[in-house]
Amino acid sequence: MPTDIIMPQMGESIVEGTITKWLKKPGDKVQRDEPLFEISTDKVDAEIPAPASGVLQEIKVTEGTTVNVNTVVGTIAVDGEAASAKPSAAPAKPAAAAPPKEEKKPAPAPAPAAPVHEEEEEARSSPLVRKIAREHGVSLSQISGTGLGGRITKQDIMQFIEGQGSSQPAPATSSPAQSAAAAPAPRPAVPAPYPGDLVPMSNMRKLIAKHMIESRRTSAHVHCMYEVDFTRIVNLRNKLKAGFEQRHGARLTFMPFFVRAAVMALQQWPIINAAIEGENIRYHRNINVGIAVALDWGLIVPVLKNAGDLNFLGLQRGITDLGERARTKKLKPEDVEGSTFTVTNPGQFGAVFGLPIINQPNSAIMGVGGITKMPLVVTDKDGSDSIAIRSVVHLTLGYDHRLIDGAVADQFMAQVKKNLETWSEEVG
Repeated sequence: MPTDIIMPQMGESIVEGTITKWLKKPGDKVQRDEPLFEISTDKVDAEIPAPASGVLQEIKVTEGTTVNVNTVVGTIAVDGEAASAKPSAAPAKPAAAAPPKEEKKPAPAPAPAAPVHEEEEEARSSPLVRKIAREHGVSLSQISGTGLGGRITKQDIMQFIEGQGSSQPAPATSSPAQSAAAAPAPRPAVPAPYPGDLVPMSNMRKLIAKHMIESRRTSAHVHCMYEVDFTRIVNLRNKLKAGFEQRHGARLTFMPFFVRAAVMALQQWPIINAAIEGENIRYHRNINVGIAVALDWGLIVPVLKNAGDLNFLGLQRGITDLGERARTKKLKPEDVEGSTFTVTNPGQFGAVFGLPIINQPNSAIMGVGGITKMPLVVTDKDGSDSIAIRSVVHLTLGYDHRLIDGAVADQFMAQVKKNLETWSEEVG
């Protein structure tokens, strides 16, 4: 029997999804777990993998159509049935049968773990992390912790384990033909509209438009701007970026500096991290930073959860991971929920500064301008002034004046400026 392809439920509150693109056409071979089609929901745009290997037998729901979750949108014929399979004219049942699970091979016995002092393990990790380490035969001494004080988080150990698996060589028996079959199909280029064309909005564009209008109607927007001498951090990054990437396998970018400086200031000024709920103020326990990511097809704001509990390395890894998964449509609904403060970076495209709209239900958003060299008056330790070429960045804060007074917003941004200009934290 062919395997049904169903519209997945991408989060508890999601009841429908729109198929935006089929990556295969009927008759094409597909491999289990390779991207098969793209969907758009109220939360995220995502690629949906094939539930089984075989041949795409039928597409039941065309591109641009919105259907309820669990709707059968197509079928896959297994290889043995593909030649004789014919598209069925009968409508599919609402609930799809689960794809047959492949038989799992027993995992190889874990390598013996290097001994680590018990007190050191407890200081650097949680019981859950130590349990995972024992199950996978991993020595915690091999892992760089991204929590405060170098504490090893669950994400740290899972990334380490996944990295070990991905570093194993491919079996020598795999042929070029098999490798080609396993590779994702190349995506066709989307034709650019001609002048005068009337093109319908994508789901994402509709949601962006709706959210921006709602935010303007909801919050009393005010903006302030601060000029920051960023020379210290520019020089530090230039000095450390090669070694940082070699040690940690991640590029050293400027964004974690901005996020860390903001997080430190939010811990001093929690009202900036708060939100209005009716006639009450919600002071959030955690600092969850939304990082705006510009995509070819719109804008999305994945969330770096518990940013106040991460050290610099943890911030860099988290920001890189969210950006990559946003661009490859691998985000989950929970990845874009729960932000308490947002950072956006129009400066990456050359803007001197921006006046961003607040990401509801946040009360503030920080915009990062471009980093440029310009002459500044600098004062030495003896109080003498001179003009020097410095790297400068302009930061803006858009805030809800219903909740945040101008004096508080200015004090918050003055602290962000100070954190950046006097940076002394370990980068890693």
